Amino acid sequence: MPARDIAILLLICAAWAGNFLTSAFALREIPPFLFTGLRLALLSVLLIPFLQRPAPGQWPRLVTVALCNGVLHFGLSFWALKAAGNLASPAIVMQSYVPMAALLAWFALGERFGWRTGAGIAVSFAGVLVLGFDPLVLQRPESVVVMLISAAFLALGTVLMRGLVGQSLFSAQGWTAVLGVGPLFAISFAFEPDAAAAFAGASWIGWGGVAYSALVSSLLGHGLYYTLIQRHPVAVVTPWLLLAPVGAVILGMLFWGDRPGPRLFVGGAMVLGGVLVIALRAKTRHRPAPPASDA
Repeated sequence: MPARDIAILLLICAAWAGNFLTSAFALREIPPFLFTGLRLALLSVLLIPFLQRPAPGQWPRLVTVALCNGVLHFGLSFWALKAAGNLASPAIVMQSYVPMAALLAWFALGERFGWRTGAGIAVSFAGVLVLGFDPLVLQRPESVVVMLISAAFLALGTVLMRGLVGQSLFSAQGWTAVLGVGPLFAISFAFEPDAAAAFAGASWIGWGGVAYSALVSSLLGHGLYYTLIQRHPVAVVTPWLLLAPVGAVILGMLFWGDRPGPRLFVGGAMVLGGVLVIALRAKTRHRPAPPASDA
């Protein structure tokens, strides 16, 4: 891979790692589902020109993908980030959606995988258990559960996206935003009683987090990712993206006050190591592997 493309990959990872930090600060002021709704509202405005009409019979799948990825994954992941009180565990646990997607593809699509991929899946899930016993995580164990549920919805959305036809990355991203805004604001209205006051009283930190999440993490990060996968196979790009959760852990230690213990480091290494094995095996078999995800 040329040095230029490696530099782009590092920029993507920095953008996605920074999203955990800026979002964590913003979530001190804005409830998670409202935050997600505002993020997708901004994306909707920007991506409407890129929307492509779905092919006949594709609307149900497109709506389901938008609900899984835009509403349930993002909404629950920001809820988990707020509940965790740290950046390390949410950033790592989120990557468990990669082995989940491999299992769903096996169950729903009949895709087979070898023993090495199976071992990577097992190691990743075992790593979640290990890091779950770290004192930093034990303070808020519910955050890990919520993030695992969020990852499961992302895995389902990722598998369903393989059946979408005639949709570019920006169009699919735009539909996810357009179709997700209404449900997110409805959930916020129903379950976040302080949402209106938070919206009115948010400072530049809250609004800056929304802007960063939409413009830098989504538009810039995913836009550059789309550029790279037009030049290189997805499975070649994916392993590099594991630097994003590593960067989030480092940012958490530098700017959020995280003090991860040995169990989190060992468990995190197991999760990311298992994901790396899955990505490398996908490269060997010339199958697309799902990309690492931002918050």
